[in-house]
Amino acid sequence: MNLIERAQRILLQPQQAWPAIASEATDAATLFTRYAMVLAAIPAVCGFIGMSLIGMGGFGITIRVPFIAGLVNMVVSYGLSLAGIFVLGLVIDALAPTFGGQKSQIQALKVAVYASTAALLGGVFSLLPALAMLGLLAAVYSIYLLYTGLPVLMQSAPEKSVAYTAVVIVAAIIMGVVIGAAGTAFMPRAAAPAITLNAPGGKVAIDTEGLEAAVQKMEQAARQQGKP
Repeated sequence: MNLIERAQRILLQPQQAWPAIASEATDAATLFTRYAMVLAAIPAVCGFIGMSLIGMGGFGITIRVPFIAGLVNMVVSYGLSLAGIFVLGLVIDALAPTFGGQKSQIQALKVAVYASTAALLGGVFSLLPALAMLGLLAAVYSIYLLYTGLPVLMQSAPEKSVAYTAVVIVAAIIMGVVIGAAGTAFMPRAAAPAITLNAPGGKVAIDTEGLEAAVQKMEQAARQQGKP
């Protein structure tokens, strides 16, 4: 089954798709190279196009992230999304016995990869930042896919599916915060997110790094004035 067919099945017929996925013989490399790495490129590339090429704004004003900064962010976010899926699989596997399931790293990774389908495809809405909310709705559907896949692939108790799903989601949120914070370390200082505004009167560049430095100086001055 090719990528498009698999994505359609998991999105439109998850109850039928999961048993077929559970019985498939595969490995982590295949799951990533033939599926996850392709879909993970969608939010990364679309986010770059939306923020650096198309831009966002209104009333004649368009805000764009500079090309290099956007390009660096695209590469970093792509790598982190793949790392997040892999770690999510580890979390699913580790929690399985707690909810009456059986540990299996490859089955847990299947759940993490295929349940992420909706969220990754929803990244296409990043082309237009104004539609980013629709991407969140797609992420919510991924939660449903996770809910339907856990009892099938991890053989967890059906009555514990809600709790299992909830704990995995909480762990995923915490993991996302940690990975996001760690990802900032890979962002070079040269790629500081300066912002370009295209206004009717011309183009204006805002150096956010300079603004940050100015704010820090103001805070230092305020602290010094507050000292006796």
